[in-house]
Amino acid sequence: MLYTRPNQLPHARLGVVVAKRFAPRAVTRNTIKRVTRELFRVTGLPAIDCVVRLSRPVNSKDGPATTAQLKAELRQELTRLFASQNKARPAK
Repeated sequence: MLYTRPNQLPHARLGVVVAKRFAPRAVTRNTIKRVTRELFRVTGLPAIDCVVRLSRPVNSKDGPATTAQLKAELRQELTRLFASQNKARPAK
């Protein structure tokens, strides 16, 4: 999920919330944060505050910690969410 709110700064800000109940392994949580920050830097967003929060589990304790499939799905979803904000609020 992506929550946004306009801010008075000349740039966008990011917050990432990855709950342990949705990503039980620390390496998975860190990967999610890393990919989110990377895409946020690359995407030119207007002056808004963004909070990215997981809304459903991404893997289980017995599954692989990080996979190419997880990263690909995460990149696809975040790209879609960030692009929707570029269309909704044009840069000044």
